Amino acid sequence: MWEYTEKVRDHYINPRNVGEIENPDGLGEVGNISCGDALRLTFKLDSEKKIADIKFKTFGCGSAIASASVLTEMCKGKHIDEVKRISNKDIADALGGLPKEKLHCSVMGEEALEAALKYYETGGKVATPPEKEGRVICHCFNVTEIEIEKAIRENGAKTLNDIMNLTKAGGACGNCHQEIQTIIDKLTGVNQSIQQKSTGRMTIIQKVDKIREVLASDVRPILAQDGGDCELVDVDGNDVYVTLKGHCKGCAFSNNTLFSVVERKLREKVSDQLNVKTA
Repeated sequence: MWEYTEKVRDHYINPRNVGEIENPDGLGEVGNISCGDALRLTFKLDSEKKIADIKFKTFGCGSAIASASVLTEMCKGKHIDEVKRISNKDIADALGGLPKEKLHCSVMGEEALEAALKYYETGGKVATPPEKEGRVICHCFNVTEIEIEKAIRENGAKTLNDIMNLTKAGGACGNCHQEIQTIIDKLTGVNQSIQQKSTGRMTIIQKVDKIREVLASDVRPILAQDGGDCELVDVDGNDVYVTLKGHCKGCAFSNNTLFSVVERKLREKVSDQLNVKTA
């Protein structure tokens, strides 16, 4: 279970500035409900170009709510030039820190603010954040190469899991993992090749150990990003029985998670003959 600061709990239980401003000067909308997170930010300026009012609506976890809430408090009363300098690190710091698995919530706040500022600067055109101008690497979460590079340069991301925590890229089907790793290697100068699945014949004990290893290193961190988890129950030949836990239990997308995340990872890293089933 993640440890949250008192500020995170406070902004989650008592969120500030919830709602939407009519005829706003700035409007930013990022994320996608089908991907688990979405945020809409609106603001109004006064005659001195200071944020007179700012409100948000979000679909997401407690960290997403807290990040959006504290962001609105950080913006209120500030000149628009000051607001432009607010980063996801500033948002996380204002909350006293966030679990690394939830840093993408602060990133979503920064992206919504950037989109709202661009809306204002372009005279009311609904804007896509600048990061979206790059080549899309993760199609599941619509994350671009520029966003991944930014996570490395500005947030010190060094591993695939770091990128998942900050951007969610690579957190679903896994098809983009090699491309993400290539970007990491290019910018950090460190070659961390992605482990390939074993092609040799394994005993049942070796197979179970390998399955446990992949669940721990490759599957559970992905599920944990949205409060989920899974547990190995049994292995019968090529049938792997697991139990989904946390937010994954009873989720409307649990079947998709079972096959697109758990089974795909086990087939990729252990054996392409494996079939994952719920216990």
